[in-house]
Amino acid sequence: MKNNKIIAVLVLVLLIVAVVLILQNKSSTLKVEIGNFAIDDTASVTKIYMADMQGNEVLLREEQPGNWSLNDTLKARKEGMELLLNTISKLAVKAPVSKASYNTVIKRLASSSVKIEIYQIVPRINLFNLVKLFPGEKLTKVYYVGTATPDNMGSFMLMEGSDTPFVVYLPGFKGYVSARFTAFTSDWRDHTLFAKKPAHIKSIQVEFPQDPKESFRIDKFGDYDIKLTQHSTGKVFEGFDTTRVIDFINAYRNIRFEESFQNVTRQYKDSIISQTPINIIQLTDNNGNTQKVITFRRANIARQEDLDGNMLPYDVNRLYAFLAKNDELMFVQYFVFDPITRPLSFLVGDRSE
Repeated sequence: MKNNKIIAVLVLVLLIVAVVLILQNKSSTLKVEIGNFAIDDTASVTKIYMADMQGNEVLLREEQPGNWSLNDTLKARKEGMELLLNTISKLAVKAPVSKASYNTVIKRLASSSVKIEIYQIVPRINLFNLVKLFPGEKLTKVYYVGTATPDNMGSFMLMEGSDTPFVVYLPGFKGYVSARFTAFTSDWRDHTLFAKKPAHIKSIQVEFPQDPKESFRIDKFGDYDIKLTQHSTGKVFEGFDTTRVIDFINAYRNIRFEESFQNVTRQYKDSIISQTPINIIQLTDNNGNTQKVITFRRANIARQEDLDGNMLPYDVNRLYAFLAKNDELMFVQYFVFDPITRPLSFLVGDRSE
């Protein structure tokens, strides 16, 4: 008799849960139809996938609170992710697309939109927002972001499962939001190459293949216990310019590249990295992690001239950098790299001064 009562209670609970889930599904379907593109709780977002009609795609995944990865191998730009999350939390519908422009908008969405998939941690069972049970990752939004409206004050968007496109805007923002939804890896890539505080650096080695006597290695055993060694001879310098060496180590706090190459062919990449490098830079941190960057001259494509009007032999503003770990080629600026590629003679200092 007691068992029958327990079974009856369980059945009743299951029926209530089933009814609630059905009502929730109906509610969410209604929201899809009216164009509910915004995410109220962006803290629950765990993953965002974007893909365009040209085959470009990105996967943004939160690894730790505030830290996002890009395509599971790279670090995503923090400021870019903050802007994206802020955008998807404030999306608002201005109006459905008019009948006159409906066919044109649908065609454009079919040919030039970006598909957005948003995943969140949500409870599998939610009883009237009072009882939330069994949280897990779930795909909660799928929609398509199209081009800007003719007045550039909104964007055309379509929820998956709906046949009604809407004009969507960002309250308080004058412009269109579609530019914030991009499937290009370069738009989300964090541009940091080196970001190490001196206390976290174990060693730095800089080679000058075109001038080997300037190559050196710095080993840190403490904040003020530094060994400077000439790479080609193994000579340890007992005396060096301490201020210059400390400034050199400090320069690795924030070194960024300007732009990475997209869809570069293997042949083109090999034509660059087969040249004699300018520098080979290796930084090892206290955990034994090593970052290696190799730099190469860039041709004078912009046809820059010196003060006398003579054509310069190479680009004096930018050079190529090859990130060995990712087999990746990118542009960097001399202005940025000069402080971390000082020659040995500079660090030792001119004792005649």
